[in-house]
Amino acid sequence: MADDTTTPGDRDDSGLSGGAGESGNFGDSGNSDNSGNEDGLHFNDADLDAAMADFEREFDQSQASPNQGSQGPDSGFGQDDTLFAGDSTGESTDQPETQQSIEASFDDELQGLLGNKAKAAAIITRLTSAELLAAFCQLSDISAVCIDDPQGAVAVLRNLDGDSPEAAAKDLTTVVSGMPAILTVNRADKLEATLFLQGQAGEQFAPPILFASAAPFVEDLMLGITPLEDILSDRKSFDSADLDHDGALAVLAKHTRFGRGNSSIS
Repeated sequence: MADDTTTPGDRDDSGLSGGAGESGNFGDSGNSDNSGNEDGLHFNDADLDAAMADFEREFDQSQASPNQGSQGPDSGFGQDDTLFAGDSTGESTDQPETQQSIEASFDDELQGLLGNKAKAAAIITRLTSAELLAAFCQLSDISAVCIDDPQGAVAVLRNLDGDSPEAAAKDLTTVVSGMPAILTVNRADKLEATLFLQGQAGEQFAPPILFASAAPFVEDLMLGITPLEDILSDRKSFDSADLDHDGALAVLAKHTRFGRGNSSIS
């Protein structure tokens, strides 16, 4: 029994010997690391500090470059952006004009469909001179192109808004007292023909009756078959806008001078 038991002293000795062995192994591992540093296989503190310094310097340069490109006054990006902005501004100068023209044309067409603006309006007279009719229009403050025709001069009105055509016929027959005139208007594709005398609206005519007794181009003009420009191209015409007050009086004097004996207007 005494031989099989182990004394505390024996267990302590074996434990210490084992600990010494382990500490010897740790010592060997430390020696191998030191030998590795001597062979150049691992960074030492000085090499690590130098590598970190280089890395930080490269990182700072890479961070500074984008900032200079976007914020610097001479950066390429800023110049391209300015050039692009200039190009877009140059292109936009013509854009509003085209857009406004389209919008104005659409608005005129819409007002014509609604009847708020006449598509065409003309004053038909029995005057043999379109120049004389243009003078009368100028004195009546009417903007119109007056066209010669053997059946009677016709004034094609420019102001088509609202009741402006009716106001023009009223003013013309008021200024030229005793001269009858027929106003024909196309509103929303509906034709109307009204006789005016002494500034008052009178009898109305059916369009077929009017067209049968008026100049041939009146029907084409009022129905939109022939543009005004085409009608003016082969007919003699006078614009009231080309005359001032004195010019209109001179035209009146010219057309009444030879008729003083019988007090007629030719």
